[in-house]
Amino acid sequence: MESTTQLRVRYVETDAMGIVHHASYVAWLELGRTELLRSLGQSYREWEKAGVHLSVGEVHMKYRAPAYFDDLVTVHTKVTEAARRRVGFSYRIEREGVLLAEARTVHMVTGANGKASVLPDEFLRLLVG
Repeated sequence: MESTTQLRVRYVETDAMGIVHHASYVAWLELGRTELLRSLGQSYREWEKAGVHLSVGEVHMKYRAPAYFDDLVTVHTKVTEAARRRVGFSYRIEREGVLLAEARTVHMVTGANGKASVLPDEFLRLLVG
């Protein structure tokens, strides 16, 4: 399952050179994840209400080409790993077919208290399709 999310680069996301700041891409990954869950029929807010959180454990990013203010960017997001205690995602960020960045994230399943937990069966089934 892949979700596709489009966004317009805001001025605040750029640096003094007019290029999207590298940290902005991490926020775009989060947008991709939350929209992927929404496309599967549940919002991340619903997960939080159920006491399930996905705490970021790893972020790996490879930048390929710059993005600029007002570009229309597409974030492609996929689930790459779904287990009881961790979930992984991969991402491709593009502008009009040009690859801007590739990334992957790994998330630990935690409870509302921030302590390690397990993914309930209904959420695991949602991710593995």
